[in-house]
Amino acid sequence: MFYDSIKRVLDVTLAIILLLIFSPFMLLIAFLIKFTSPGPILAQTPLRVGKDGELFRLYKFRSMIANAHDLLTHDPKFKKLYDEYKKSSYKLRNDPRITPVGNFLRHHSLDELPQLFNVLNGEMSLIGPRPYYEDELVEQQKKYPETSQLVKEVISIRPGITGLWQVSGRSEVNFDKRIRMDAKYARSKSLWLDFVILLKSPWIMLTGKGAV
Repeated sequence: MFYDSIKRVLDVTLAIILLLIFSPFMLLIAFLIKFTSPGPILAQTPLRVGKDGELFRLYKFRSMIANAHDLLTHDPKFKKLYDEYKKSSYKLRNDPRITPVGNFLRHHSLDELPQLFNVLNGEMSLIGPRPYYEDELVEQQKKYPETSQLVKEVISIRPGITGLWQVSGRSEVNFDKRIRMDAKYARSKSLWLDFVILLKSPWIMLTGKGAV
């Protein structure tokens, strides 16, 4: 398909350019993470759902304490927080696991920069729906059963670093609205729409609008 072929060429080209531009900042971020919080530089998170339901490891700078996801899901001390996490569409405000450096990275989406390597690997695109956790899709479809068909549409394309949801409120949007936006993008995807989203994304990063 013409669109898919052109988009892949643009993804690879722009990912390489962005990596060259941001590599000094990425090195600085890695240094700050390593020397301000014990643990690895990259986040240890469950696999994400990619195109056609294929699971993949999403690269992301660690913005939380080490083993944050395991602690949330298995440590009894975090049970109340985990319940809140599931009720609020798998997002938390005032999350106590976030480090001071991580708070800044998340606010400006700088923790997402390593995903440029996911783009080069062909697991992601620059523009597309944000990749979901597998258990998130299962649980949210139980909560919103009317979204099952929408989920199928969303995972029929590559997930993206930025997309329609991110430039339309991000974490201020609940799952049922978010999945509708993602499905709308999957149906109406075009190079023009990608261009518009790409133009809006730097402003969202700078202002931190909708970030948690």
